[in-house]
Amino acid sequence: MVGKTIRLRRIFDQKSEKTVIVPMDHGISMGPVKGIADIRDTIDKIAEGGASAIVIHKGLVQYAGPAVGNKLGLIVHISASTSISADPNYKRLVASVSDVVTLGADAISIHCNVGGGKEDEMVADFGMVADECRAVGMPLLAMCYPRGPNVKNQFDPEAVKHCARLAAELGADVVKTNYTGSIDSFKEVVRGTPIPVVIAGGPKMKSDSDLLKMVYDAMQAGARGVSIGRNVFQHDDVVGITKALGRIVFEGMRPQDDYRR
Repeated sequence: MVGKTIRLRRIFDQKSEKTVIVPMDHGISMGPVKGIADIRDTIDKIAEGGASAIVIHKGLVQYAGPAVGNKLGLIVHISASTSISADPNYKRLVASVSDVVTLGADAISIHCNVGGGKEDEMVADFGMVADECRAVGMPLLAMCYPRGPNVKNQFDPEAVKHCARLAAELGADVVKTNYTGSIDSFKEVVRGTPIPVVIAGGPKMKSDSDLLKMVYDAMQAGARGVSIGRNVFQHDDVVGITKALGRIVFEGMRPQDDYRR
């Protein structure tokens, strides 16, 4: 497990043991939307803002620029589907662990939706990838969400707890999942899994204050950081919002403080 430990040090701050990850894997699902059309420029801004790592697909690693491996850790996502698919929640593997190792990545990311018709296939892929990651000392970040016909509310604490625990049971090292809306309910999610939990940002939020309050509350509940994409890379001030997230996650600043000074 030495390889995993060393690589995780490049993703989690050594002083606080927390992380600010910016996923930018949306090009397959959404196309070249605002913020990732010129991905190199946005990656440079995220690095300037002090993020810990980014998540991208294998084909964009060569275009990411020198910030990756210098200021930013690299997590390569190996699951995909498109928003115009007949079943967008069904994520297929599009790269292998060996592919990612050759790219010099610090971790692998996989997506597993719980509650859909193809859940069994995604769970099986998850277990296989976890075994392969363990064999080569590669950390595994699991994006696990309650999504599908059997899910009435994707923010329901019981459903989110189940997803987080599933990730740990299958061998992930970090789980990314939905924030449940309150400190007390999210404490149950954190308590129910032994691996670090980071929160997703979800769709673009109405205001910075809503986003920053959610992050602050999640950290109070025991989250070990964030993995927030659109609310960062589609922001009008990518550097500023990244700095703001870092001050909450790494320094424990409150939402009413001046994050962008």
